[in-house]
Amino acid sequence: MRKLRLWAYYFKHAFASIRGNRLIYLISTGTIAISLLLFGAFVLLSVNFSNWVQSWEKSLSMSVYLKDGVDDQKKEKVRGVIEKLPGADIKGFISKEKALRDLEGTLGAQAGLLAGLTRNPLPASYEVVFRNENLSSEDLKNIKASLEKVEGVDEVQYSEQWMEQIEGMVYATRILGFIVGGLLCVAVLFIVTNTIKLAIYSRRDEIEIYKLVGATDWFVKTPLLIEGAIQGIFGALIALSILFMAYSLLTVRSIQLFGLPVMDFIFLSVAHVALILSLGLVLGLLGSFVAIGRFFRF
Repeated sequence: MRKLRLWAYYFKHAFASIRGNRLIYLISTGTIAISLLLFGAFVLLSVNFSNWVQSWEKSLSMSVYLKDGVDDQKKEKVRGVIEKLPGADIKGFISKEKALRDLEGTLGAQAGLLAGLTRNPLPASYEVVFRNENLSSEDLKNIKASLEKVEGVDEVQYSEQWMEQIEGMVYATRILGFIVGGLLCVAVLFIVTNTIKLAIYSRRDEIEIYKLVGATDWFVKTPLLIEGAIQGIFGALIALSILFMAYSLLTVRSIQLFGLPVMDFIFLSVAHVALILSLGLVLGLLGSFVAIGRFFRF
């Protein structure tokens, strides 16, 4: 019971200090929230891109784009060539009009951007999947080269070819996320440290009195550490709330263009949410440790 009352005192004292310095703590917590929001946005994008790439790895598909103005006879000729490929299965034919409708559906509220087009620039295409998943990269390159020689075919793209480019983008996004995240963590530490310093300066007389009557250093330091932890956790909760609201307002959750694998936009997992909350807590505590380390000996 004695320990419980002591911890109740620590938390009561920490919240009283926060109420007494509301503006400073509000600015500090808001800055932490913005920093963790940016970090969380990078994590969210990275997770969704990674899931998209993994879905590509499980499927082997090819898009055969046709030249503009190709007639029905040439379309059937292209279809016949595709059907003769080993393991090939034509999933469907996407006309120029359907490709444009798909793009408009994907853009949603921003579909008005296409209103100024004088002509439909999107190509018609055959979407092909391969039942034989043991095809090597060399096999795919050969199939691509042979199809592009067929009259009426403009270009051929296959999933592994796209995946190599997307994997590069995902890797770059992760690296950028780590760099930005590291800089934001440093900024958060600086903010929390200076906020706790201000709290210590504003209560230095009170702290001195505590020490004169025999209070231990930890008796004085614990509420300050709790203040830092509260800032970190509240900042993380605000960041996650804003991120979830932005995700909830998304009108498009599934994206598919020109027969590419569907990208289902998902929110952060419980593990990622716990990571951001833990990061906020650790940064808050670490900032407090740095601040009070200037005034106390551990």
